[in-house]
Amino acid sequence: MSKLPQQLNKAFFAVAALFLVSCSNTKFVPQGDYLYTGASVKIMDDSLSKTQRNILKKELEETLTPKPNATFLGLRPKLYIYNITSEPKKEKGFKYWLKYKVGEKPVYLSDVDIPFNLDLIENTGENRGYFNISASFDTLPKNKKVKIDYNVSPRTQYVINQVTFPVDSSVLAKEINKITNKTLLKANAPFNLDVIKKERERIDVALKENGFYYFDPNNLIIQVDSTKVKHKVNLNVKVKTSTPELARNQFSIDKVYIFSDYNLRNSRRRRNLIRSDIDTILWKDNVYIIDPKEKFRPQIYDRALYFKSGDLYNRTNHNLTLSRLVNLGTFKFVKNQFVLTDSTANKFDVYYFLTPHDFKSLRLETLGKSNSASYVGGEVNLNWRHRNFLKGAEVFTATLYTAIDFQLGGNKDANNIYRMGSKFSLTWPRIISPFRFHSSSAFVPKTKVELGYEYQNRTQLYTLHNFNASFGYLWKENALREHDLKIIEVTYVTPERISDKYLEDMNATDPTKENYNPNAVALQRVVEKQLIFGPVYSYTFTNTMLPKKHTFYYKGLLDLSANLTGLISGANAKTDSLKTVFGVPYSQYLKTEHDFRYYLKLDDKSELATRFIGGIAYPYGNSLHMPFSKQFFVGGSNSIRAFRARTLGPGSYDPRTENTSYFHDQAGDVKLEANIEYRRKLAGFLNLGVFVDAGNVWLLNEEESRPGGKFGKEFLSEIAVGAGIGLRFDFNILILRTDLAIPLRIPYYEKEDRWTFDEINFKNKQWRKDNLMLNIAIGYPF
Repeated sequence: MSKLPQQLNKAFFAVAALFLVSCSNTKFVPQGDYLYTGASVKIMDDSLSKTQRNILKKELEETLTPKPNATFLGLRPKLYIYNITSEPKKEKGFKYWLKYKVGEKPVYLSDVDIPFNLDLIENTGENRGYFNISASFDTLPKNKKVKIDYNVSPRTQYVINQVTFPVDSSVLAKEINKITNKTLLKANAPFNLDVIKKERERIDVALKENGFYYFDPNNLIIQVDSTKVKHKVNLNVKVKTSTPELARNQFSIDKVYIFSDYNLRNSRRRRNLIRSDIDTILWKDNVYIIDPKEKFRPQIYDRALYFKSGDLYNRTNHNLTLSRLVNLGTFKFVKNQFVLTDSTANKFDVYYFLTPHDFKSLRLETLGKSNSASYVGGEVNLNWRHRNFLKGAEVFTATLYTAIDFQLGGNKDANNIYRMGSKFSLTWPRIISPFRFHSSSAFVPKTKVELGYEYQNRTQLYTLHNFNASFGYLWKENALREHDLKIIEVTYVTPERISDKYLEDMNATDPTKENYNPNAVALQRVVEKQLIFGPVYSYTFTNTMLPKKHTFYYKGLLDLSANLTGLISGANAKTDSLKTVFGVPYSQYLKTEHDFRYYLKLDDKSELATRFIGGIAYPYGNSLHMPFSKQFFVGGSNSIRAFRARTLGPGSYDPRTENTSYFHDQAGDVKLEANIEYRRKLAGFLNLGVFVDAGNVWLLNEEESRPGGKFGKEFLSEIAVGAGIGLRFDFNILILRTDLAIPLRIPYYEKEDRWTFDEINFKNKQWRKDNLMLNIAIGYPF
């Protein structure tokens, strides 16, 4: 209790200091002026409903200029930084950055154009149907600060009485009348200029889908008549008399020209070049391909061209063709042009000018890395790519890599990891299947084959060979939804060398002997031969790229291994009916994982990000346990940041009880994880993050070597919790993230002692060493 008065005193002095900082801004205000603190709109009309008043008030306040200086907890720290920083001599350097990037220039009353704001209020009100609106203002000065109140009398809001559309016999008028049932202009709806503009755009979009290539929204005028019915308007949608004849007609496709190897420097003579070779480049169905060096097989355009000779122009097909040509991944630039060839028959030709990427590229990558498991190291990658491997826009990649990770400190010192390997992949821009696959998506569906090998050497422990291969499909329904189906994915792991020490520990399974190791079974699983084969499917939905307040991300995974094989062969490891392929027992399991994220945009500078991950892996048939590489792990810079990577769980198992002299990853068959993070832009490239992470992994079956690891009814009491704060440096090309976290709940403590609030002591050096976890990473964790 004695600490409470001290804490209150500290809080009092902190508040007092902030108050003084706030007040000190006014001493910089020029004589005769005031610091502008903002404006508010008061709706002076009780005839409007509360909802109408709130909507109008918000819209009017958003139009007012300028905006006052930004506040934080009622204070203006950015303004204060600007005021106390002297004028820099140069437009660069720290002082310039501090004053003009971190700080914020003051906004005074003299900067406010009140007559202009009054006009804005009245114009905005009229655009919302308040044709008799009027506005006045009051200034409220106090202590060198001033606020402006705008008093608005909107009076009655006009609504739509009726809407009429063109009634003449022209093709254009008939097409417009076909789509009137989807009009945005509804009877009895409030008059709104923005809705009228959107109606013009809606009609234009619909006409573009029906051959009116040259039509434009500005060819439409919507006349407003407020004289017929009191407080109501009649709207008359008309085609302007000045609309060109081309815009009034539907156009169809005549010929299609594809310049497969177009050079931008030939732009002046491109049309003459095409026409001079026209007799020698006809492919089929009025499609002409200019590819004198025969770099591409013409069949790649079958799945990209949505225009055929004789088709009515359609904006959707126009965009689909461009998108598909771009998404082939082979062309650096894609341009198209519609050229009128027969104005009497309303036909034009389509030209596509395609500039290929350099087909072959070689890239050398080097990187350094570290993680919270005390590993530091580096990696070198040599990547070769061919973007047109079989002349059909196929992409072939080959990667050779080598890496080394050193483990520093503690009893795990010198257990370093050396890795080297290769990866090969070939991607076709189509679905290779005995069944016909049709997609009208803007994204090209793909077939992909991958082969890989990795040699892994954990010094003083073991050496593994890892072979993998897969065949499958990737396709996107649209920009939001993506599918990845591997028809077959095969992984084969076999050990080459196992150290004497590791052999001794993994074979010490007899509890009656002195050298008994409770982790022996888990160690055996790491180096056992593994054969995994089966389909893997993942589905991803995301709209986080959209400028919306609420956005979501979801990824679901279904991983199956040897389900049919085990069923047909009658495999049952529990009855010693273990089946093998080439002498190796295969893994049989079902695994699913779901990653759901929700982002709430609070304002232009801050957002709340949340994530929930749930997964379960169930071995059966030919397997008593999951392959080690397919189990779940938590901890580390992208998971529960207060705990080192792969050191948490399963359940309430205490990893400190392990008597081995090397690092042992803690894995589980069930995973639950939740995260919440508040993100805020501070200044320039500097951002702030405050977060709480929670979760754990569990086993489906109790293991003698890891007591407390089984998933049960008390799983909630075994949830680990950590929290922290971090800085993020957004350099546009990458985001460097530093997160400092502390554990708040440790599941392997005694049940009544798992919450660690009483133990937190930042002054204790040993406590900081054991509990403060610094994570350095690239990008956001989710």
